Amino acid sequence: MKILIVIPARGGSKGIPRKNLRLLNGKPLIYYSIKTALHSIFSPDVYVSSDDDEILLMSKNFGAKTFKRNQKNAEDHTTLDPVIYECYKFAEKKENKTYDCVVTLQPTSPLLKTSTLDQSLEYFIRNKKTTDTLISVKDNTHLSWRKEGNNFIPNYIKRVNRQVLPKEYTETGGFLISQSSNVEMDNRIGKKISLSILENGEEIDIDNYVDWNICQYFLSKKKILFVVTGNNKVGLGHVYNTLIIANDILNHSIEFLVDKASELALQKIKTFNYPCYIQKSNDLINDIREREPNLIINDLLDTSVKYMEQIKSLDVQVINFEDLGPGSLMADSVFNAIYPEKIEVENHYYGQNYFILRDEFFYHENEKKIEEVKEILITFGGVDPNNYTKKVLLSIYDYCKKNNILIHVIAGFGYQNYDSLDAFKDVLVHKNISNISEYMFRCDLIFTSAGRTIYEIASIGSPAIVMAQNKRETTHFFATEKFGFLNLGIGTLISEATILDYFIELIHNKDKRIAMNEKMKKNKLKQGRKTVNKIIQNIL
Repeated sequence: MKILIVIPARGGSKGIPRKNLRLLNGKPLIYYSIKTALHSIFSPDVYVSSDDDEILLMSKNFGAKTFKRNQKNAEDHTTLDPVIYECYKFAEKKENKTYDCVVTLQPTSPLLKTSTLDQSLEYFIRNKKTTDTLISVKDNTHLSWRKEGNNFIPNYIKRVNRQVLPKEYTETGGFLISQSSNVEMDNRIGKKISLSILENGEEIDIDNYVDWNICQYFLSKKKILFVVTGNNKVGLGHVYNTLIIANDILNHSIEFLVDKASELALQKIKTFNYPCYIQKSNDLINDIREREPNLIINDLLDTSVKYMEQIKSLDVQVINFEDLGPGSLMADSVFNAIYPEKIEVENHYYGQNYFILRDEFFYHENEKKIEEVKEILITFGGVDPNNYTKKVLLSIYDYCKKNNILIHVIAGFGYQNYDSLDAFKDVLVHKNISNISEYMFRCDLIFTSAGRTIYEIASIGSPAIVMAQNKRETTHFFATEKFGFLNLGIGTLISEATILDYFIELIHNKDKRIAMNEKMKKNKLKQGRKTVNKIIQNIL
């Protein structure tokens, strides 16, 4: 079909003066409708009709053809029918074409996508025998009222939930597609009408500054892709870290991508209702490319030079967390709260000042007091791959029972060994809870691994015994005596008798536990989250 798109753009807008030429996210408003039209797969002729020479010049610079409308069609009271008809007849003669349909495309709908316009044109063409006119609308189904004289009358019979009300639609002004035979001086609408329902911002029609600011928000919004790993081997620390970051970013679009070995991470992220995808191609970079992000945040341990070169070829910003690999030098920023800094690199942020506390710790205000040990907590992360939970219980259970010390166990989302705990009666096992800070605060001593949990414990101030899950965890600089922890090294190399000895010693040494608490309180961990978020926002 031969398609004409007419963009009416008057110079004398009243609500927002010079609206069509004002910069919206760095571009004149008129730019967006022209771009949407010119990118159509149907290769339409695109004309801007205006009474304003500056608008016509700018439109021509953006690739549109122009028509200087008659002044009488530029008055405040003038409807669009004669404006479109006048331009339609001009274009038909100028292009020496007989158009099949004419599209009115308003410049005040800058969020309208070309794909949406093309889908509507495709529908219109496919149903041209049963559709004279296709109009863009938005769902406006609400409990509504009308005024008759001095009275307000409901437009409904019975007050019910919105979902069961009869559907009502309001024209957005985005586009009106009509058979050319229906385009006349005083009309553009035929008898057989179809509607194209717009949503997700595309339905916004700029009438005032509030609408303008909403469009500014949508157009400046970036797509952030978190590329994350999380499984029974590496745990879910990376997942929890990125979820906190994502929750603090409210003005951009967020998606998650996990590698093919991270089905566990996928399940966890989906419980937070973020869009999450699992790797489907052999090369993760292909899945990243498909998502078309503006910013990539990697939290999947060490990156290679090849991986980072492929990402940088996409011309996107890149932030890496906990990355000690050679690829880290190619990232725009690296945050590493857990591992010590080996060399000083610009835009690489190391140390506890960049740790990101979860909400329950961030807002925990109570100060821990060191008393006699009456309750202890055993918690080894979301997975506990070596089942240290059982090992610690084997070490201390009899002593605790004999001395009336209550044992709490908190197992994470990926813990698979609950049956191994059945033999330990009177132990309180809490599965996948969301208020671990309360248990950390109430318990007098904690057993944990050397991951992110140690920072959370330090923010509470409870004395803790640390057992590293693997060699990598032994390099976590924060899990040391300097910061208030008793670190026993790799847990698989420690005997149950040794664990018990250290446990009993710490129970009877209140002064040492007080000293551990004091060292923990010196760390200003709550500032880290604010600091990291500010740096990310600056990069965006």
